[in-house]
Parts: sequence; C-alpha cells; structure tokens
Amino acid sequence: TPNEIAESLTLPEALNTQFHNQGYYGTLKHNAKAVYQAYLGWYNANPAKLDPLPEKEAAIRYVEMMGGVDAVVAKAQTQFDGTANLSATDGTQTYRWLAELLNHAVFADPDHAEAKALLAKVYDQLGYQAESAPWRDFYLTGAYELRHGGPDEGISPAVMKEVLLKTPVHLFFNSMAVNLNADKAADTELAIKVTFSDLDQSYLLTLKNSVLHHKAVAKDTIADATLTLTQPLFVDMIVGHAGIKDTLFGDDLTVDGSVLDLVKFFSLIEKPEGTFNIVTP
Repeated sequence: TPNEIAESLTLPEALNTQFHNQGYYGTLKHNAKAVYQAYLGWYNANPAKLDPLPEKEAAIRYVEMMGGVDAVVAKAQTQFDGTANLSATDGTQTYRWLAELLNHAVFADPDHAEAKALLAKVYDQLGYQAESAPWRDFYLTGAYELRHGGPDEGISPAVMKEVLLKTPVHLFFNSMAVNLNADKAADTELAIKVTFSDLDQSYLLTLKNSVLHHKAVAKDTIADATLTLTQPLFVDMIVGHAGIKDTLFGDDLTVDGSVLDLVKFFSLIEKPEGTFNIVTP
C-alpha cells in the first residue's frame, strides 16, 4: 500500500547525504505516496478502503467500541506519559499512533476538553520533531486550533493581488467552476463571454447541467452577454476591490447583450469563506 511503501522507502546513502535531498519542504514519504497516486490512484485494493464511513461517523463508532471518550483519553494519557522512557524512534511512533487515536476521540466528541488538550500536546511533539516546514506548520496549526478554535476569518485574496496580476487569466475560470453553486445553477443555461481588452484574449464560459466550462474563443463569438474589461479590473473584482454591480456602468467595463444574464451568472459564483477547521469536525 502507499503507506507501507512510504514507511519502508529510504534513499541510498549517496543521495541521502545531499543537502538538496533533505525533507525541508517536501518529504520522501509524501513524494512516494504522490507517485503511487499519480499512477495507481487513491485506492489500495483493500475493500475496507473502498467506501469507508465519513471521518466523524467512523470516529463515533470507534470510540464507542473502545469504551467511550473518557476511557480513550485515559489510556492515551498513560501512553503519552510513557514516551519519556522510550527511544526517540519509539517515541515518535507512539506520538503518531496517539494522533490517530485522539483524532477519533475529538471527532467523536469535539467538546471534550481533555481530548483536545492531549491531542494538542501530541501535535506539539510531532511539530517539534518535523524536519519539513509544512509538516511542522500543519502540526502546530492543528495544536493551535485545538486550544483556541478555528479562524474567525479567512485570508483575504487582496493580500495576493500582485501575484494574481501575474496569473494567467484562464486559471481564474477554473476557480470559478469550483465555486459555482451547483444547486442554484441547476436549471440555468448561459453562455458568457469575457474579453480582456488589454490582453487581446476572449473566453467563452458555458454553464449547463450545473457545470461551468470555459475555452478561448474569437472576439466575435456569440454569447448571451459579453463582458469587456481589463485584467487589472478583473483582478480587483476577484479580490473584492470592485464589485460587478458597481462597475457594470463604469468607463473601464462594457457589457454587450443581457445585463440580467450577466448579473445572474455572477450571482451563482460563491466566494469560499476560508474559515474551515482542520482538526475538528
């Protein structure tokens, strides 16, 4: 399985001693799993993994069978305290196990203070030991969430404005397709053309069956509505510095065709809140 491959795979000594092969960012374990998934997919042929229960539902059943959250936490605390007498390798193995065990406890009872506090300590230890910066960030962010709760607000796209100005515009349409409210769009069919006057590029966005597709087209392609604007204004709309309703009649933006279709189209695109939890349901 991918996990077993990742656990047993090691680099030859001649490669392992090279600075650029150290896991300061990516890791050998994750790279091995990525190769497996790229060629064989996520399924490891174990039928138990074919259609597993959602994490919270599975956690409730695990914890109930283990005697309840209090019993799980008590046993986990004993093992956590015992890591002081273990070797570094065995201690890390125990922390990894306790992370899995206590994750079930927290998902089964998100309000159990002792379970969250102990899992936070486990993530602290795994974070301190992590060579990879992203691994350390995830562990310590998880510990912070367990102690202080999830974020009150997400990261504003505005902080990435300079990066977005350098981003190929067609990638924004990929994001719009992901953020489409499929339920609201169920009975809607629209063809919206977006023309970037400063880039000399046009794209046709086609909405049908709650799916949004896009493709590069000629300027004279027929659509229900055509939005013509500059790339900087488009980015301003994305980061929230300009709204579609505020700019429809501005000098930097023109609309041909149905304004109502255009407004309806953009009303179906939702912005992600960015305040999701990572270690609590």
